[in-house]
Amino acid sequence: MRRDTIARPGHGEVAVAEVTSALNWKDGLKTCAHRYVVPAVVDELSRRCPGRALRIVDLGCGNGYATAAIASLGHEVIGVDVSRDGIEIARGLHPGVRFEMASIYDESLLERIGGAADCVVSLEVVEHMFFPRRLFEASFRLLVAGGHLLVSTPYHGYLKNLGISLIGGWDRHFGVEVDGGHIKFFSKATIAKMAFQSGFREPRFRGVGRAPWLWKSMIMSIKKPSSG
Repeated sequence: MRRDTIARPGHGEVAVAEVTSALNWKDGLKTCAHRYVVPAVVDELSRRCPGRALRIVDLGCGNGYATAAIASLGHEVIGVDVSRDGIEIARGLHPGVRFEMASIYDESLLERIGGAADCVVSLEVVEHMFFPRRLFEASFRLLVAGGHLLVSTPYHGYLKNLGISLIGGWDRHFGVEVDGGHIKFFSKATIAKMAFQSGFREPRFRGVGRAPWLWKSMIMSIKKPSSG
């Protein structure tokens, strides 16, 4: 894992490996989240740019499953992840897709991938980050004017939270036994606010997994304003 550093206000520099909850990937199979998030993301891409091949960056691509699924539709997709295990698995299983071992915190990421993208996707990543604002800042830099960011994260809303409370499920829901687990929890309002602070506009939300308002995850599609 690369030992890049980032500045943390008031604490000097910290190694990326120390602030990134990277998973140790063992295979290239689809995860539980892939089952309901990836089809919805594919549908969102088709709706926004029907019949058009896009240049897409998948930030936090993990084992490359989602990256390859999107690339199979004819898009040029670059998967980026800090996990050496994930990138090695992805490259082995999907030799026709480009994967880069790099960090969202890397200020030179735009140069690493070789230019701006039409779309950035980041699926079930932001909730693992100590500094989630950096994902939105990096995505904004990577996008062309008018480009879109699609970011998914576990859904939290009143009815779902009430249901978890009624069944006494919070200990299981916020279990602490998994290394590299979730450390940030977003509502529609808080994730949209963070994106707005980085310059994005026009958020749209879509719930996925389970029945409405009890969704497992939500997908926010948000736009970098067009120039002028």
